[in-house]
Amino acid sequence: MSIVKITPEVSNAIKNNKPVVALESTIIAHGLPRPDNFNIALEMEQVVKDAGAVAATIAILNGEICVGLDSEQLKQVANDENILKLGIRDIAHCVSRKTSGATTVASTAWIAHQCGISTFATGGLGGVHKGSIETFDESGDITALAQIPIVVVASGVKSILDVGATLERLETWHVPVYGWKTFDFPGFWITDSGFDVSEKVETPEEVASIYKFRKANNFKESVLIAQPINKSDQFDPVLEKSILDKGLQMAKEQSITGKEVTPFLLGLMHKESQGQSLKANVALVKSNAHLAAQIAVAISR
Repeated sequence: MSIVKITPEVSNAIKNNKPVVALESTIIAHGLPRPDNFNIALEMEQVVKDAGAVAATIAILNGEICVGLDSEQLKQVANDENILKLGIRDIAHCVSRKTSGATTVASTAWIAHQCGISTFATGGLGGVHKGSIETFDESGDITALAQIPIVVVASGVKSILDVGATLERLETWHVPVYGWKTFDFPGFWITDSGFDVSEKVETPEEVASIYKFRKANNFKESVLIAQPINKSDQFDPVLEKSILDKGLQMAKEQSITGKEVTPFLLGLMHKESQGQSLKANVALVKSNAHLAAQIAVAISR
């Protein structure tokens, strides 16, 4: 892929079939509050390294697709209040205009796959928005998972979304969803969304076996591993619902739509919960990064 800058560490790992975990940058730029976001980004990368894999945070900076970021580049993503939020459709014009953008789940997965990275960790996926029957608002993450053969570790879909409709859509697109040691589908900040999955996996080796079979037989969909947040780290479900209901009403009144909805609601959640949501978010992204690294190690064997 042209106009891509891969760090030597990531490039060498890919060439030598060493474990690499892709990390998105939208969570840094638009999902976590400043100034905490920079340190959390560093901590996520360290979790991956401690588990035996190479961390590859992905972003587009000054028109270059960057796979693996140094400290200064991470600071740029974390501190630039005007940095764009890039889905797959936005990659080309961001590169051609030499602007900068943080990659979503969809665009991170696409870039990672193009570079030969098999495993990706995130917090929560995008999905079908509440009220989509009127707005038709659905995240591009869904169709990306239907077309990009990569392992994605996430704590379900963001709880501000319509979880049931998202699961139905993933089923329609043939995306396999496995609970990590449970049949309960996680609710992002909450351990159990109230929805179930039909299959679960117990070990990184089992995930690696599934991924390798699918790769050998040209399956095109992602493998979604849904890991719940630990109960001790989860957000208060009652408080979350109260803030979410308030936020959805505010978004409607202020005509906040499209890709602006999620950052708005996440920011409100952080403010209204007095940091509870941030604590839960950090716990789950670190846990997912650790599991993704274990899976990447198993795949590399």
